[in-house]
Amino acid sequence: MQFTSEQRLDDGVLEREFTLGEIPGILWTPGSASAPTPLILLGHPSGLHKMYPRLVARAQRAAAQGFAAATIELPESGERPRSAAAEQARADLRGALATGEPVDDEIVERLILPLVDQAVPEWRATLDALLELPEIGGPVGFAGGVISIALRLAVVEPRISAAVLFAGSFVPRTMFEEARQVSIPLLVLLQWDDEGNDRQLALDLFDAFGSAEKTLHANMGGHTGVPQFEGDAGDRFFARHLK
Repeated sequence: MQFTSEQRLDDGVLEREFTLGEIPGILWTPGSASAPTPLILLGHPSGLHKMYPRLVARAQRAAAQGFAAATIELPESGERPRSAAAEQARADLRGALATGEPVDDEIVERLILPLVDQAVPEWRATLDALLELPEIGGPVGFAGGVISIALRLAVVEPRISAAVLFAGSFVPRTMFEEARQVSIPLLVLLQWDDEGNDRQLALDLFDAFGSAEKTLHANMGGHTGVPQFEGDAGDRFFARHLK
């Protein structure tokens, strides 16, 4: 991990950009931290530059609770290389959504499974590097989407203790068996009128999760309309499981 820049935000949070091989990322640490802090990994669905305003707001909220936060650029996002197969899958998905018909499972698998297969090892390598820093301790939480990436991480990464998931992206039905292996505490946020999400699939996925503690918060509204008060619910959830 190589730090490439740093700045102190208005609330004292230290923001540092880094690279891990070819993977760009950002780490935020509380300004008042005097001991190794718990860590929340911030998932997101698209490029770091596009998502930065929302990511930094989430990171500052985490820092106010005494947590460090970190994120990385996903494969096929930002300035990272694109593959022809992924571009075709995205085009096929946009075409299917434009017709208003249900999205074919085969399209979802072509788009999501290769992304999960590449992103999850990158997240785990990032976690390896972050936990070597003296200011970062455990436990570790995961927050955000793509939900399929978080699902796989929850199965294969024992250092993640709890997760807040956004039910706003397509999930291959072949991953439902993996969902039954998830055992960590979960808080799942679902927008009832999400125009790009299969609501029944999201409900079926929640039902499939094997966690003994799992909570679903469903709110009216579209994809970007998650109520602000759900941030408070997420704060309480991570306070219970990471402190």
